[in-house]
Amino acid sequence: MGQDTRTALLEAARAMFAENGYDRATVRAIATRAGVDPAMVNHWFGGKEGLFARAVLHVPFDHREIVDRVTADGPDHLGENIVRTFVTVWDGAGGDVFAALVRGVSTHEQALTVLRDTLVDTMLAEIVRTAGTDAPDLRAALCATQIVGLGMMRYVVGLEPVASADIDTLVATVAPTLQHYLTGDLSPGGSDAGP
Repeated sequence: MGQDTRTALLEAARAMFAENGYDRATVRAIATRAGVDPAMVNHWFGGKEGLFARAVLHVPFDHREIVDRVTADGPDHLGENIVRTFVTVWDGAGGDVFAALVRGVSTHEQALTVLRDTLVDTMLAEIVRTAGTDAPDLRAALCATQIVGLGMMRYVVGLEPVASADIDTLVATVAPTLQHYLTGDLSPGGSDAGP
């Protein structure tokens, strides 16, 4: 029974933080949504901060597995694999973890740290290194703008038709930009610079 309560609280917290952000999600509302007494938040997580850390800041995937999946087909397929992998993972989690994390960035320093450290400094930096190109920090940051932007529009803003687009459509339309950021010439007027 205890594990069921804990799981219900985590699921309710992810949904509430995704919908309302950290500041507007209350312990009482989370507990009500989970169908448990609000005291259980303190019992299992030590309060709202601990619940946020466990529900949102603990990313629900192994970053090494993501990097391996994205880089498996070599540098020429990195853009496609990034879009396909990230959207598949986020769709599988209902987008709630990503939405809660992004909403928390503006008010919660730990959310910003997780987003920066996990997405940019760890995963995207490792992916860029496999491409063997120059300016790896710039390339990782540019990729982050696309991936976070895509996630924001799909899971937080719900911008149509991006929010309901199938993965193949997103791969076909977003991956070429990512591929350019990863392996293209980034110099002004570079030979493979797009429009």
